[in-house]
Amino acid sequence: MKRDLRLVALMLVLAPAVLSAQGLDPAKLLQPPTDTWPSFHGDYSGRRYSPLSQVNASNVRSLSLAWVYRANSASIKSTPLEVNGVLYFTTPDNVWAVDARTGRELWHYVWKSSGGDHIGNRGVGIYGNWLFFETPDNHLVSLNIWDGKERWNKEIADLKLEYFSTTAPIVIRNHVLVGVSGDSMDVPGFLESRDPETGDVQWRWNSEPRPGEPGSETWPDADAMEHGGGMTWMPGTYDPTLNLLYWATGNPNPVMAGQGRKGDDLWTCSIVALNPDTGKMVWYFQASPHDTHDWDAVQVPVLFDADFKGKRRKLLAQASRNGYFFVLDRTNGENLVSVPYVDINWSKGVNAKGNPIRNTEKDPATDGRLLSPSAHGGTNWQTPSFDPDTGLFYLHAEQGYSVFFLTDTDAKPEGWGGRDDKLWAREFIEAIDYQTGKIRWTHEIGQGSAYMGVLSTAGNLLFTGDNSGNALALDPFKGRTLWHANLGGVMDNAPMTYELDGRQYVLLAAHDSLFAFTLPQ
Repeated sequence: MKRDLRLVALMLVLAPAVLSAQGLDPAKLLQPPTDTWPSFHGDYSGRRYSPLSQVNASNVRSLSLAWVYRANSASIKSTPLEVNGVLYFTTPDNVWAVDARTGRELWHYVWKSSGGDHIGNRGVGIYGNWLFFETPDNHLVSLNIWDGKERWNKEIADLKLEYFSTTAPIVIRNHVLVGVSGDSMDVPGFLESRDPETGDVQWRWNSEPRPGEPGSETWPDADAMEHGGGMTWMPGTYDPTLNLLYWATGNPNPVMAGQGRKGDDLWTCSIVALNPDTGKMVWYFQASPHDTHDWDAVQVPVLFDADFKGKRRKLLAQASRNGYFFVLDRTNGENLVSVPYVDINWSKGVNAKGNPIRNTEKDPATDGRLLSPSAHGGTNWQTPSFDPDTGLFYLHAEQGYSVFFLTDTDAKPEGWGGRDDKLWAREFIEAIDYQTGKIRWTHEIGQGSAYMGVLSTAGNLLFTGDNSGNALALDPFKGRTLWHANLGGVMDNAPMTYELDGRQYVLLAAHDSLFAFTLPQ
């Protein structure tokens, strides 16, 4: 009896340590992803590059299925995070914890929604022993990592204004960074930093300036700014050395109808560098001044250090939805490269600062205008990758055409002021030389509606998917197929990889199921 009591007492003493061990060591956020995948991009850089090489070009043909987990829910658009052998992933209103070795469900949390657009959810953020995710009806919810019990929830935006929330929070020290979505009601976009302990707002950065502030001169009046859009629905990236947060913003509102917001409409369709402790903007670069084609520029700003014209520089690269590939000096926003990566017909070139010059004859019109890229853009929210071994930037690209119509001709249009009819498109994986913007190779993946991102690894592999439900491993130097497996469904997220017990796993999702692959033992 005494022995049993001593054992119980020992367990009570050790329990906090055991539970704490399940949490995320903050140092992991500053390291390349190996035995953890602790944030949406794997690390702060957004490169989606893994230094793991157990699975490599010489043995990838032996890759086999380790386990499958079916969520019986909506399509998985989140990137699962892996911490201490547990995977955490989401669909709208749902969070799961799954054993990363076996696929066994550990817990499942369900949010009771009040509505909102359930188009998708991109995942969780982790701070110590706490998880954070956003709901379609605009709440930030915090859960205990070990059992999924709710700690608190806080409203981010007003559902009645038709905001909705899809992004995965990014955690920087004690800042939980959350963004919002919403087009139809002409509401302004913003980015917030929330306290992980309480959920309270630490700071807010607005996608539109206020009257009299820098940037307000790019809008015609206060009313246009107040309804200007610029949503923040994709996770950003972070440079811990510079202590700069990089976030990309969406299109201005009203959508497609620009006659009521003449000017460049800052800070919409822009990459902004913010101080994560204060929310103060340090610099910006606008990818699409005065966008009229719904080409939000929320695509991932990828960070890497590399040579550029004989000089080592801190770089930021983005393949924007408007069809342009940009490379910037991330210390100050200086433009280094502005080159189309698909055929485009909407721009007259770029100005001295590298910003595209809009051809006003290609603005939507009542009788229609033929545009390339299509309304889907040269790419969308599919996550890219940068491989330091090849020096190439990889993305899921699309060459397409749409006819854009202006449907609201009022001097002050509202909501969706236009529409588009997509005519044709082909999709491919593309490799871009970051120094010149030249295309090194393309790999056709067919026509369809999948939004599979890419992952590169030190094993000389590029993992992605095609529009026929196939998971692919490509040669990152030439784009040749080295391995494939049909997963039987649409793939709307991005591959990730992790190592446990000396084994490397490659994780992909198709529709509502996770598939884990590894080499035979």
